[in-house]
Amino acid sequence: MADRLVVIGGDAAGMTAATNARRGRPDLEIVVLEKGHHTSYSACGIPYVVSGAVADLDELVVRTPQEFRDGFRIDVRTRHEVKAIDLDARRIEVRALEQQRTLHLGFDQLHIATGSRPLRPDLPGIDGPEIYGVQTLDDAEHLLAAIRDRPRRHVTVVGAGYIGLEMAEAFVRRGARVTLVDGGPLPMRTFDPDMGARIAAAVRRFGIELRCSTAVEGFEPGAVHTSNGRLATDLVILALGVAPNAGFALDAGLDAGAGGAIAVDHRQRTSREGIYAAGDCADTRHQVSGQRVHIALGTIANKTGRVAGINLGGGYASFPGVLGTAVTRVCEIEIARTGLSQDQADAAGLEYEIGSVEATTRAGYYPGAEPLHAKVLAEKGSGRLLGGQLVGADRAGKRIDTVAAAITAGMTASAFVDLDLAYAPAVSPLWDAFQLAARATLR
Repeated sequence: MADRLVVIGGDAAGMTAATNARRGRPDLEIVVLEKGHHTSYSACGIPYVVSGAVADLDELVVRTPQEFRDGFRIDVRTRHEVKAIDLDARRIEVRALEQQRTLHLGFDQLHIATGSRPLRPDLPGIDGPEIYGVQTLDDAEHLLAAIRDRPRRHVTVVGAGYIGLEMAEAFVRRGARVTLVDGGPLPMRTFDPDMGARIAAAVRRFGIELRCSTAVEGFEPGAVHTSNGRLATDLVILALGVAPNAGFALDAGLDAGAGGAIAVDHRQRTSREGIYAAGDCADTRHQVSGQRVHIALGTIANKTGRVAGINLGGGYASFPGVLGTAVTRVCEIEIARTGLSQDQADAAGLEYEIGSVEATTRAGYYPGAEPLHAKVLAEKGSGRLLGGQLVGADRAGKRIDTVAAAITAGMTASAFVDLDLAYAPAVSPLWDAFQLAARATLR
């Protein structure tokens, strides 16, 4: 009888692992258990369906459950929720939601890819009918059905991180009046305050009412109660961030890692033999600080899922860690970051020089040149690049990839300044903005 691999979670880290395990082990029995209706989709695209930029949620689906069954011989079981794991007996308790029955499934190898869960504080009225999250495709279907039936004129978004900003913009594009509420002094807490201030200015220019340093205290039909008064609203979007969805795995006895995630090693192995984890539910190593961290990004989920799958299929692969590189376009600006912010560098005990410059996306005299602000951190003494951030106009954001590559290579600010980067007036200025910022650290 063939060995059985059970995968818990049917999105990026789960299905990437399952398909890579299949390539390595054609004989392996693979069963995927997914709580929702969908597999392998881009949750990052949900705001663009809400805004109308993308026509339909189906366009976000990479592969359906049937495609995995037909193309990879993977037994995908949607609407199956894992309730508990018995590590010693190598058995899982599963609730078949459609049939309303509980079953038990044995395994030889196990891969946990349960992702993250949205933060949902215990506030009065938070389970009200006009309060929505956007974590999964099922969430998005419920939201789209609600706004299709009855357009909302005033929308309140709680949380000014990536998803909060993108959802706020989406509803403005749908013609709604939007209030964006956040408990911090500025949006995007993973950015330094000077960059957050630029993001805040762009949000307000776009027509969003931004209320920072404002705590949400509760909800009632037609209103949100905050520390700065009552907000009338037709619809509430919760975008307060996420935490690792690792509870039942830790309860089963797996070791906990950073941020309450499952602890894994460089091959995505957990503390128990034959059990792997990847994606938002697992921790990872930060390449700059060397510390264990929890960072929930689709890029990390796909890469760590691939590593887990190769190892589960009998091969060898390892994951070197992350920089937390991220980019998005919101309210007609692009924002990007990689490596450590000032707060993160301080927490890691690193001293640094700051280089910060105003530049343009093309040669300043060329039509269409737009402003951008670039910033880098370089370690004092060694000059090693520690991080970079950018706020700019169209065409600016992907410049962050050059900084990410330089940090990964262990480059110094001086070496980065001397990189032979491309130049043409219609494409970029003579000096790249990040090279100028790196040069500013060379005091």
